[in-house]
Amino acid sequence: MSTKHQANTEATVHYPLGDALPEVGSSIEVAPGIRWIRMRLPFALDHINLWLLRDEIDGASGWTIVDCGIANDETRASWEQVFATQLEDLPVLRVIVTHMHPDHVGLSQWLCEKWQVPMWISMTDYLTAQWLSCKEGGAAVGSRAGSGGSADHFQRHGLTGAEDLEKIRARSNYYSNMVPGVPRQYRRIIDGELISIGGHDWKVIMGYGHAPEHASLFCKDLGVLISGDMLLPRISTNVSVYDADPDADPLGLYLDSIEKYLVLPEDALVLPSHGKPFTGIRLRVAQLKAHHDDRLADALSACKKPAHAREIVPVLFKRELDIHQLTFAMGEAIAHLNYLLRRGKLRRQLCDDGVLRFSAV
Repeated sequence: MSTKHQANTEATVHYPLGDALPEVGSSIEVAPGIRWIRMRLPFALDHINLWLLRDEIDGASGWTIVDCGIANDETRASWEQVFATQLEDLPVLRVIVTHMHPDHVGLSQWLCEKWQVPMWISMTDYLTAQWLSCKEGGAAVGSRAGSGGSADHFQRHGLTGAEDLEKIRARSNYYSNMVPGVPRQYRRIIDGELISIGGHDWKVIMGYGHAPEHASLFCKDLGVLISGDMLLPRISTNVSVYDADPDADPLGLYLDSIEKYLVLPEDALVLPSHGKPFTGIRLRVAQLKAHHDDRLADALSACKKPAHAREIVPVLFKRELDIHQLTFAMGEAIAHLNYLLRRGKLRRQLCDDGVLRFSAV
């Protein structure tokens, strides 16, 4: 690692709210008209941050919700508590979803139907969520042996444990369990669009690599960035290669995307989907780039002799992984290998055992 990267890594972003966290069902005001709510997730990453923005649409006063949480009884109950205690007797006017991952879009249908309001989301992520939440889409993800899907995708990259493969094949309803449906209609948002929320313009900043078309929102007047999953204060955003697009370069897309944040004010308050609100955008972008530079160097070194993605996983992830974490780790290992392949640092060969192996050029 370079000296510059060491300095960036050792520095820390600033948390203006200190250790404050909203209790489930309550909220904390983080800026004028912006309230932070937090809901539990049944994963190692055990929470998601959601946002209430004071709003007015067509003369009606109320709130815009940003992101939804997964579809389960606990999250619904948490929302009901928020509605009863945090909305100042005002209605929800719309729901904005940053991207199609279950913790963000899961309860969109329920919220939009409950309040009879539209969902705003990018077209790519709306269609992806619609597909994966239906029976055919879920079946395509899991799939039986030899017919494609995630298990065959990972097996082609060296994941050979029969138990792990069977667990992955059994996850065909994984997405639809947390996203049983999405609204039948939506309002498309696009890169660079200005959305008026509560009398302030919020600029849409589309990012790629983590999700097909992830929308962050920046308000210059308030100095606030709702970053979604694109910019997190402590952990790196997952960038994975999936079976439907096996030669994709999501890491390249992600690293290009976070460059967009460098033009924003360094003192802007970043509202991430996980972790605490922070300031220090340029520092955090530098840290994330340094992190991936290091992981790419590790992956390249590991490929001095031909190696497959499953062999790269422990190079990139030093801890024990459950099956949920292993699927993300496999996708991310492939993403790092594909990045190096695209840039001529690696070559790839399909070996006699049906496994793709990568070797340094």
